[in-house]
Order: sequence, then structure tokens, then C-alpha cells
Amino acid sequence: MRRFQRFALLISAFVPGLAVAAAGPVVEAPAGSVEGASEDGLSVFRGIPYAAPPVGEQRWRAPVPASRWDGVRDATKFGAACMQPKPRAANIYAWDLPTMSEDCLSLNIWMPKEAHGAPVFVWIHGGALTSGSGADPLYDGSALAKRGIVVVSINYRLGALGYLALPGLSAENADHVSGNYGLLDQIAALEWVKRNIGSFGGDGGNVTIAGESAGGLSVMYLMTAPAARGLFHKAIAQSAYMVSAPGLKDRINGMVPAEEQGGELAAKLGAADLAALRAMPAEEIASKAPPTGFFPFPAVDGKVVPRQLVDSFDKGEQAPVPILAGFNSGEIRSLRFLLPKAPAGAAAYEAAVRTGYGELANLFLARYPAKNIEESMLAATRDAMYGWTSERLVSNQSALGQRSYYYFFDHGYPAMEEWNLHAFHASELPYVFGTATRTPPLWPKIPDTIAEKKLSEAMTDYWASFAATGTPRAKGQPDWPDYGERRGFLHFADAPRAGHNLFPGVSALHEAVVCRRRAAGDIPWNWNIGVISPPLPPKVVGCQ
Repeated sequence: MRRFQRFALLISAFVPGLAVAAAGPVVEAPAGSVEGASEDGLSVFRGIPYAAPPVGEQRWRAPVPASRWDGVRDATKFGAACMQPKPRAANIYAWDLPTMSEDCLSLNIWMPKEAHGAPVFVWIHGGALTSGSGADPLYDGSALAKRGIVVVSINYRLGALGYLALPGLSAENADHVSGNYGLLDQIAALEWVKRNIGSFGGDGGNVTIAGESAGGLSVMYLMTAPAARGLFHKAIAQSAYMVSAPGLKDRINGMVPAEEQGGELAAKLGAADLAALRAMPAEEIASKAPPTGFFPFPAVDGKVVPRQLVDSFDKGEQAPVPILAGFNSGEIRSLRFLLPKAPAGAAAYEAAVRTGYGELANLFLARYPAKNIEESMLAATRDAMYGWTSERLVSNQSALGQRSYYYFFDHGYPAMEEWNLHAFHASELPYVFGTATRTPPLWPKIPDTIAEKKLSEAMTDYWASFAATGTPRAKGQPDWPDYGERRGFLHFADAPRAGHNLFPGVSALHEAVVCRRRAAGDIPWNWNIGVISPPLPPKVVGCQ
């Protein structure tokens, strides 16, 4: 591993006065040899390809393992981000975009020096399956790696380049399916980790997959994907959303089939056939697809995605692994595009709720009253998407006999409160990664105080401990109760505090709505919440 350093020292010994640059750490892996960088007691490797470039005829095909390279590959710089549209407006999540390319299927590794058989933590970035990169400074793996684990972050195809389905693409596939390429990329990255991570001091038999937002969504799909089974052993889903997905060819749950959506996009892009689409510049596809209304999402194809997530979890088909999952109190404060226009007043609000929720309206209004419409709408959308999903995940895993840990992130600080963004979507990330000084330019600045550092140290400890052992623990902090113990959870406010039975009855309310919509078969359960809810279907056996 350190043969280059030894060679440099040997040269300098025989040639006095000759300045020889210290070589970085070198790892000889099955994929090939790489030279990284020594940083703050860690060995860091960036931009390692895990799959061949999905370009030309390989665009919109399953990833192919990267060929083994000769010599020692420079792994000191991040690889290109996958193709994505440039931000159209400034927002708290926006970075200056790095170099983008279709040749983007790479990963990054932070490892303790002299690591051997260390737990592995694989991070899947968020960004609505449309944007983001494993190279974002917010996801720097140093703080977690210093807890004795090997941290991996990955890129995967995004937008139309990652999730386009078409009859022509399905026809050329052996399983007659298309779409889900971004998910297949994630599986390919996990396969690379299994083959190679031992060379980087990691234990391929102790891998935790983790992600936030669309990364958390991806974690759930990996938990139910047959091809991912056995590639990981624990899961972390932060602010995940178990919404309905379109069928590949069939109209299910009132959603347009993915192949039909793909055909509409191709027509709007002016592509006469698949060859024309493959000849189109990737930048053009990435920039023009979103304005057409195309939204990337996994498709239920019966192969990569066997069925709707809720159905897979209800049937107990998901990976039987320990889980850590939770959500933030202010999820929607930074995602207000998910909210419909507020009704004119309390009477209109209550009337809309009663139209949508029928005999469940009284329960809904008790939790989300008309006296403060804005706060009620924020809370209802948060609970229906992120709260219900998180509690469903820990409940489902607990039912399988797996350790399950539930959290509620409710922390604020002055800049955040000034902007009315208390515990906004993704605001837990700099605490988990210890990257308070590496947030995006417009992110509310986190104070440089002992209290903030202590909370971050605790969260990093809990996450690293879970990745290592399946039980989250932090030095000097309360034990995290298992969800199976009276619906235990950990509340992260100014400091971690253990509790039981978060928001009694709330998840049951939203589960009842989803249950009836599933039974009806022609209504999605995604962003149609609160005042824009369609009329509640009739009660059926098994649903409240």
C-alpha cells in the first residue's frame, strides 16, 4: 500500500538535497491500483470508477463494471457529477455546479489509516433524483471515518438520463424492462464495494446503506430490490418518502405509465426515435426535460422494482436488516412548492378538508386545525410524507424482528429561526457529517458554539455506532430506545432526549388514508395532501 512512499524515501536517501514529493497512499484493489491523499489522519480516494461510462449505445442501459486499469490511477480528485440542470434560482441547497459528464459513475472513499475489517457506510445523496453529487462538501466523510468506519459516497445517473422508460428501451432489454437506471447504478456501486472494499480496510460483510430525501427513497428501493439482496446489512433512511410510483407499462394507482411518460418526453424533445435520443447531447436532455413536466422516478417493472414499496414492506419482502429512520420537524419550510395555495380562510380550509377526508376529517382537523392554516398545512404535508414513511419503516422492520431506531430532528439556531426555517429539510446533515463549516453558500450559517459542536458530535457518534454494530450509541448521551419498546424514539432538539410514542395517532391517520387509496387502485398517495386531497374512498376491510 505504501510502496510509492518507500520508493520516494529511497531516492531521497541516495540523492542528498533532492526534493521528492511525498506520494499519497496507494491501494491495490481487484478493480486496479489507486493513489489517494493523506488528509488529517485519514486516507482519502476520490473519483474511482465503479462502472463504465454510460455513453453512446450504453446510454439508458444497465451499468457495466469498469474494466480493470493498468498502472496506478490518480484518485485525488472527485469525478464529474452526473448530468443535471443548472439551478434556475438561488436556494439554500444550491452549490456552484462542478464539472458534469455522462461519464460520472464514480465513488469516493474515506478510510482510517491502517483500517482492517472496518464497518462500511455507503452514502447515497439526495436531490429529487434530479440533482446532487457524492462530492458535495456537505457529505465529506472525514468525521464519520474518524470513528473507525470506512465511508463511501457514490454518484448515480439522474433525471431523464437515469429514469427514462420507453417501449424501445424495454424491447432491447432481456427482461423487457426499462427505466430505473439510477437505481441499477446504486446496485452496481454496492457490488463494487463488495468486491473491492476489503482492499481499503473495509468489511464487505458489514455494509450500511444510508441516504437522505431521494437518497432515503433509494434506500427503500434497495431494501426491496432482489438484485441488491445481500449487498448491505443495515439501512439508514433520513427524510425518506414512500410515495406511490408509476407502473412501467400499466396504469396503476391513477398514474401515467412510465413508458408513456417517456414517449411524451421524447416527442417534446423532438426525437423521432431512440437513435435520435441517444444522439442528443446529454446537456440538452438534462436541461430540457424538467420544463416539459418530466419527473424522474423509479417505475414498478416487476424485476428491478417488484411492486409498490408499501406492498413489498407489507408482504415482508424487504431486506431483514436493522434500520435507523426519522424526519425533521420543519421538512416543508424549505420545500414550500409541495404546498398548494392556502384557502381564503378558516371556513374554506375546513370545507376542503371535509371534502377530502370524509369521516376522517374530524381526526385530521384535530391534528391540523384551521386556527393557523399555514402551520397546519406545513405539518400535514410533513407528517403524511416524511413522518408516516419514517414510522412505517421502523414499524415494518420491528415486525420482522429487526432492531429499529426512530428519530425526530427538531433543532434550531438563530439564522435558521430568522428565516422561519426551524429544522428544515436536510438540516440534520451537517450534524451527522460534522460539516457545519461546509454547508452551501446560502445555507443559514450554523453558529460556532460548544453546544452546536456537542450536538453534532453526538449525532455523528450515533450514526457511526449504528453502522458499526446496528445499535446507535453516543458517548455521554442517552441510550436510544428501540422502536419496538413502546414506540421509542430519540428527539434531537438542543440535545438528544429519549422518548416514546411520538405524535400519538398521527401515523395511523395517514396510514388509513393511504390504505383506502391503495384499495381503490386509482388514486396516488404522494403530494395530494390536505386541502387538495381527492375524496376519501369508502372504508374497506383492513382499513380504518
